[in-house]
Amino acid sequence: MNGENCWTRRNVLRTSGVIAGVSTMAGCIGGSGTSADDAAYTVSMPPVSEVEFDSVPKQWAANNGSWADMGIALGQEPPAVLYLASRYHTQYYDEIPGVNIDKSDMESFWGDGTLGPEEVLSMSERVDMFAMDPNFVINRGNGWKQEDIDRVEATGTPFFGNSIFSTGYGWHDYDYLSLYEAFEKLAQVFQETERYEAFASLHDEFQSNVADIVPPESQRPSVAIMWATESDMGSFSPYLIGDGTSFKQWRDLKVTDAFANTDVQDFHNTRGSVDYETLLEIDPDILLFRGQEAKTAEEFQNAIVSQMENDSVASELTAVQNGDVYRGGPLYQGPITNLVVTERAAKQLYDVEVDLYDRKEVSDIVNGDY
Repeated sequence: MNGENCWTRRNVLRTSGVIAGVSTMAGCIGGSGTSADDAAYTVSMPPVSEVEFDSVPKQWAANNGSWADMGIALGQEPPAVLYLASRYHTQYYDEIPGVNIDKSDMESFWGDGTLGPEEVLSMSERVDMFAMDPNFVINRGNGWKQEDIDRVEATGTPFFGNSIFSTGYGWHDYDYLSLYEAFEKLAQVFQETERYEAFASLHDEFQSNVADIVPPESQRPSVAIMWATESDMGSFSPYLIGDGTSFKQWRDLKVTDAFANTDVQDFHNTRGSVDYETLLEIDPDILLFRGQEAKTAEEFQNAIVSQMENDSVASELTAVQNGDVYRGGPLYQGPITNLVVTERAAKQLYDVEVDLYDRKEVSDIVNGDY
């Protein structure tokens, strides 16, 4: 750089270990004196409040597939590091021409059930942002305290996230964001507000198409959403349809929650389970099993549905007899994923035969052609 040493606030923090929150130091120190202060910007979101960025993050880590998918929709490279990368189902992009995501080199942290401060500190040397809720880290990580969050942010790599996928955590006592509210915040971080607006417009049209195919209330099916494990069929973790983003497609399709008016409680609150006998008492029209998104429809049929068809109790369920047992969608969904899984569900539940969104338009937005 012509003999000059150019420093940003992030460089200073990483070199000196100064606590995050010091006054902005952007531009070149000891050079021509030209300041790049006007390149710095802030984005606000609960619970992290105002977060300062010296420049657009390039390498980043994400809490889950929701945020990863938002980044892809905004034309960014996939996160270098992702919490439980196995739950980021990139096969959904097969629906979209010209969008191909290879996650084979993506590092997965917390894969062994831990997420310690030292592990994250080491990552801060390689990434420019943790797109994750610091409260999630404190409450779900391994031995975290607020001072550990401060240590990470003192390196100059901020946390930026809100645990929006579920409303079941007791510690989440601040505002939740809808999928598109969170998406807009991340677009501000990546300085891609026009691309976000194009996606939001497409989503509005999609929502209108979905509303057109939803039948009258009396004709909507009752659905039971559960987590299934192939090796332990007959014991399932039940989910009540809530306000988190992981239930967005079911709210938009206005299905009836089969568990809502029963004694069954949400798995997030109780870690409880339901069995075939309980399901038979309720007898939902549709059975939806999470934890199965890595399987194709045929693999799901062979691994899960076939077991139910051969079980003396499960085979009496209306959904089993009618062939209405499906994969229940991902825990984590962003704007692209939501389009794919909502349309898939609409075709399964309401026999919709037409496409509900323009795949080429999605591709154009992702690739900057809008």
